[in-house]
Amino acid sequence: MPHGITVHHDHGGKRLEVQCPHQNGLIYVVPSQASWVCEEETLHVHALAGFFKELATLQNQQVKELMQRWGIYYRERPVEKADGA
Repeated sequence: MPHGITVHHDHGGKRLEVQCPHQNGLIYVVPSQASWVCEEETLHVHALAGFFKELATLQNQQVKELMQRWGIYYRERPVEKADGA
């Protein structure tokens, strides 16, 4: 399997394979209470962006330290409007 992020579009959800020479895992994303508004094609994007948005706003020192340990930072950006909207 190649290194990187591979998205598998399963019926009713998504599987994200994340792999490098030192780590290997799966992230499962399924429809939930917070993702009902999103199309199936972008379910995984919606869920991950929402998850990191809420995680970053927790103001939890352990979460902050863990994100810094792994060099992960999240910054919310304005949602782009579709043409003609």
